[in-house]
Amino acid sequence: MVMVATTNRNRTGVPCLACPLRLRPAFKDKPDEEVRFIQTMKLDHRQLPAGTDIIHPGQEDAELYTLFSGWAFRYKSLPDGRRQILNFLLPGDLVGLQASLLSAAQHGIEALTEVELCVFPRRRTYELFARMPALAYELAWLGSREESLIDENLTSVGQRNAQERIAALLISLYRRADALGLVSEDSFAFPPTQQHLADALGLSLVHTSKTWSRLRRAGLFSLSGGRLKLLNPRLTERMAMLFESERRPRPLI
Repeated sequence: MVMVATTNRNRTGVPCLACPLRLRPAFKDKPDEEVRFIQTMKLDHRQLPAGTDIIHPGQEDAELYTLFSGWAFRYKSLPDGRRQILNFLLPGDLVGLQASLLSAAQHGIEALTEVELCVFPRRRTYELFARMPALAYELAWLGSREESLIDENLTSVGQRNAQERIAALLISLYRRADALGLVSEDSFAFPPTQQHLADALGLSLVHTSKTWSRLRRAGLFSLSGGRLKLLNPRLTERMAMLFESERRPRPLI
């Protein structure tokens, strides 16, 4: 049974001006004035265990979050329990924009690992648009970025074969982790299970397991101690038909 984020440990957290995420190459510089405004918006800093629903489907009071640490994923489920993972969330990602703007969440967001979250009240979202239009634009930009990640995953599910799907997901997560400074010697912490991969890529667990083993034996990657190492990133890119694109530092709310 998935836990819902009703009991959690609240902490003051790191002041926004001292946030270590702002030093990562993934994020662009922001004027101190904007960072101080974000600090005034911040409601809480929460730590939640793995398996907790940060936002549950149908929730009518979902707040807006920035993932400070850990991994999460956004999903939709069918009445019979089948689940589609829409995208994975890494540190610095905006969480719950759609849910905070709609009357009720149309999806769920679950903590894949223990996570820490910066919490912003949904009732003040309009204030951001009224008082800080530059920040409001960045909020919209981040929403569009999340949509582009889902578009890429939909392309995999609709057009790539099983090997290409896994390769595309691995190279995408590798690039995102690398921009966050989480890659060391071509390896990074990789918490998704094969069931998560199957749910994300529209494959059965059996097919995922067989394809994963085949790619591993072919020397594309190794997995040891919870860390995944890409042994041949260029080959993985070619297999996925997902080639390097220009990296632009993105906003951090």
